Amino acid sequence: MIDLSSDALLWIKALHIISVIAWMAGLLYLPRLFVYHCEAEPGSEFSETLKIMERRLLRAIMEPARIAALLFGGLMAASFDTEIWTDFDASGSLYAKFFFALILFGMHDMMGKWRKDFEKDANTRPQKFYRIMNEVPTVLMIGIVIIAVVKPF
Repeated sequence: MIDLSSDALLWIKALHIISVIAWMAGLLYLPRLFVYHCEAEPGSEFSETLKIMERRLLRAIMEPARIAALLFGGLMAASFDTEIWTDFDASGSLYAKFFFALILFGMHDMMGKWRKDFEKDANTRPQKFYRIMNEVPTVLMIGIVIIAVVKPF
């Protein structure tokens, strides 16, 4: 357990929320860029512009935000008293939240692979696939927020 003042914990929580919002923005926008990229002719000016946008979104916004969300979330988790862990263990809410967050990490990594496919003009997936994948982070985010706020179990 890390002993943090209540003020420090509030700042860490605020920074965690900010990081998650920035990360989620990228997780929601990148698949939409992939949908547009499916329409672009490989090698066209539009396709090359989308490649730049996708790379910058992933590297300059999503990666730093994901790392910050993990760092600040980890600091909060490390500051929990053993009583809190016992309460969460009995309810399972914390583990469910971690599970959904882990799936978000997997989605992020898959999006990185898909971006590399577009970068090489080697995408084989249709627009519909990316439209569906665009909804997955939303569903996971809804689950995480409900678990974190309502603690249904």
